[in-house]
Amino acid sequence: MTRNPFPVLGLALAVSLAVSAPAANATDIVVATVNNGHMIEMQKLTHFFEQANPDIHVKWVTLEEGVLRQRATTDIATQGGQFDVMTIGMLETPIWGKKGWLQEIKPDASYDVDDLLPAIRNGLSSGGKLYAAPFYGESSMLMYRKDLADKAGVKFANRPTWDQVRDAAAKMNDPKNGVYGICLRGKPGWGDNMAFLTT
Repeated sequence: MTRNPFPVLGLALAVSLAVSAPAANATDIVVATVNNGHMIEMQKLTHFFEQANPDIHVKWVTLEEGVLRQRATTDIATQGGQFDVMTIGMLETPIWGKKGWLQEIKPDASYDVDDLLPAIRNGLSSGGKLYAAPFYGESSMLMYRKDLADKAGVKFANRPTWDQVRDAAAKMNDPKNGVYGICLRGKPGWGDNMAFLTT
């Protein structure tokens, strides 16, 4: 049987939502999501959705982020139809939307799309069309200890370049005294140690 995809709020690590080709039967939708605390909490809301939509049953597929990215990309690129809804990020959303792999989200007229932060709304759009609904938004920021920066004679600009961050880290680096110039996420993967490149 075929079924229509139903948009459901999801992540965007981005932080986003995508609808893939139809799969399984007319009353089931399969949602692929990342295994993090926010998405586990979202799953607890399933019974409210199912009470409001008694003809729809939601099945969750919860995966580690790297596995989710690989499986979701393969599924949507090959039109496999394994997932109806998936949580994706701001990297995939505009690319997949432009390729026609995602269904445009057209909210109810009473919903104010301008209520979304512009950076998040634009990151989840392509060609002026919204392709994902954020469950939450993320950003990367530089935090540093002012005392260590002052001791090393480092001054940070409001929006430092990566070259400036590298130079400051080198000046503050003092391993003999247990001080390292920089600390980044270490787990390899796009949503892990590479996410800060696009957030």
